[in-house]
Amino acid sequence: MSPFLRFDGKVVLVTGAGGGLGKEYALAFAERGASVVVNDLGGDIKGEGKSSSAADKVVEEIKAKGGKAVANYDSVENGDKLVQTALDAFGRIGKDFILIQILRDRSFARTSDLDWDLIHRVHLRGSFMVTRAAWNHMKSQKFGRIIMTSSAAGIYGNFGQANYSAAKLGLLGLSNTLAIEGNKYNIHCNTIAPTAGSRLTQTVMPPDLLESLKAEYVAPLVLWLCHESCEENGSLFEAGAGWIGKLRWERTQGAIVRHKNQEMTPEAVRDNWEAVCDFRNANKPQNIQESITTLVDVLSRVDTENLSANPTSAMASTSTTGIDPAQAVGQKLPEMVFTYSQTQCILYALGVGMSTKDPDHMKFLFEGHEEFSCLPTFGVIPSQASMMDGGLAAVPGFNFDFTKVLHGEQYLELYKPLPTSGKLTSQATIADVLDKGSGAVILLDVHTYDEKDLLCYNQFSLFIVGAGGFGGKRTSEKAKGTVNPPNRPPDAVMTDETSRDQAALYRLSGDWNPLHIDPSFAAMGGFKKPILHGLCSFGFAARHVLKQYADNDVLQFKAIKVRFVKPVIPGQSLQTEMWKEGNRVHIQTKIKETGDVVLAGAYVDLKGTLDKTAAKEPSVQAGGLQSDLVFAEIGRRIKDVGKDLVKTVNAVFQWEITKDGNNAAQWTIDLKNGSGSLYKGAPQAKADVTFSLSDEDFMEVVLGKLNPQKHRIYHFFIPILDHFITFAGKLKVKGNIMLSQKLETILKDYAKL
Repeated sequence: MSPFLRFDGKVVLVTGAGGGLGKEYALAFAERGASVVVNDLGGDIKGEGKSSSAADKVVEEIKAKGGKAVANYDSVENGDKLVQTALDAFGRIGKDFILIQILRDRSFARTSDLDWDLIHRVHLRGSFMVTRAAWNHMKSQKFGRIIMTSSAAGIYGNFGQANYSAAKLGLLGLSNTLAIEGNKYNIHCNTIAPTAGSRLTQTVMPPDLLESLKAEYVAPLVLWLCHESCEENGSLFEAGAGWIGKLRWERTQGAIVRHKNQEMTPEAVRDNWEAVCDFRNANKPQNIQESITTLVDVLSRVDTENLSANPTSAMASTSTTGIDPAQAVGQKLPEMVFTYSQTQCILYALGVGMSTKDPDHMKFLFEGHEEFSCLPTFGVIPSQASMMDGGLAAVPGFNFDFTKVLHGEQYLELYKPLPTSGKLTSQATIADVLDKGSGAVILLDVHTYDEKDLLCYNQFSLFIVGAGGFGGKRTSEKAKGTVNPPNRPPDAVMTDETSRDQAALYRLSGDWNPLHIDPSFAAMGGFKKPILHGLCSFGFAARHVLKQYADNDVLQFKAIKVRFVKPVIPGQSLQTEMWKEGNRVHIQTKIKETGDVVLAGAYVDLKGTLDKTAAKEPSVQAGGLQSDLVFAEIGRRIKDVGKDLVKTVNAVFQWEITKDGNNAAQWTIDLKNGSGSLYKGAPQAKADVTFSLSDEDFMEVVLGKLNPQKHRIYHFFIPILDHFITFAGKLKVKGNIMLSQKLETILKDYAKL
């Protein structure tokens, strides 16, 4: 069961909390440990009158249940007074805001100045006043959660609510900007558009509908968005009757209806109207930068007369895609010279996670070490200058938006160990250009020389978003392909935690893209935080293999190939899984905390002839068990998180493995004592659950070859390894069956394990 959300030590200010939604929020927060400021002016549904009774009743109800609460009767226009109440009562500012709603409906023709101004003062200006009063307090404590309450009327419009609709949509705009400005201070702002029965809707909804739209069906969404573990920011949600949905903008591809040095006419708009309104293949801009990018693209093509009716489909023809393989393939980029000293080698080693804490790393970090060496993957550094210094922009046949270039794959092969200092020359060539439909792929080959000696070869696979559809080939014999790992548990796993400053350190090796250090720039790219360089993760994975299988001997390194899948946030842990087959080590790198794969289809080749006949099944000693490899991995996980598992699982599991009908091994997972342990042999105390099956069947399940539905004989299932369901004659289970579900905590990263 997932952890129960608590708000102990938190102070929550809820406006309009005397009834309806606000009351439900206040009660729910208090029930889960928060101290609540219950604000309510006590007016009627038109915002008229004033009374303390509404807020007082809610405070009394909270206190009667053992909670902490204080009333406030000020108008939200006096935001500083609301915030001061929180400070006086609880010594700190509230972290969560739910803002009041009032209803004052009139058809637009009958809306008076008072009707308009009152709604905007309370909803829009009031929200501004309360939030402004709290803003600096939240910034100083590096935490804040703000919920703006919009409305379906604001999103879609509604008859008789012109004043209300305008104010409510204004709140969405306010919320979106606060989300951007507050992000670096860990202040999140989201907007909800609830449908619920309240004082505001009792005049427009029948009683039976009001009953099904209880305010308590909205409160859980608000509590989750306000919890410190929720990363959601700048989003809009509709909620009601137990349903929650997230909204986002959608935009047609549109059409360009003007030409250089020509007048733009209404007739041109009319003639392109179908394309303007065509939502097929619509895009979904996430921020203002993505919105403006389209206009920049349009201006560029208008200036060069590189036009079509549809700015995105313009990339789908040979003449307007910006890609002409016939001109580009074979073109050489300007020769690049890279001069470096031992300092750059050491800085690179630190950038990919090496540390003086590990004695094995000293040969890469101390120039006085008798075996001082340069890490093999440093070979990407002199070659990347060819790609990053603007050379691609000068290639004939390349006329695309370079902000849409993504690093898709990387191959590096060494012919000689890299010197620890020197002057290297790199020559880059456009090896091929591929049409992937949704984009184009450029294969950039870079050969790096030490005078006349070829040191290394790199192949950068660059994906150009939106530049496909020019009718080119999809594959190339020149591409260094990725290879999927064997279908078995990894032979070895190594994990390293990146530091919060990992990207800041790695960029000193030459990749100065602000995406990796500037939060504002990262936000423009759609990331909540600056991300780690893909080639930094590449370096982590390569040195994991070098340590595991080559004793950090750089002479054993031959080549590495990876595909970049997902970004990494500095501070996350990189976990490299390895499968050795001959001199090839297949690798897959994940973010340990999330299980997301970041490097896929990857491998490292070590020196020597590749053993293409290497066994495809797990390598075990003669007479050994294949299941031993799986238990070795379980042991590694328990070593990392055993103490926490003892607290949450508190059970002893025994495995009895048979081979050829005879007992072959016993394994015990003890999650009751100390920091937890896994050992071979019978449990020292009675096992809570015992599993019995053959080594062969164990591996069949691990590899996903058994059909659990076909062999099921009980109506319960054991979610530990996804496929471990009780099998007739194959798996026997005795003891407390339900405890077996807790094994999922240990093995959840492996869908088929």
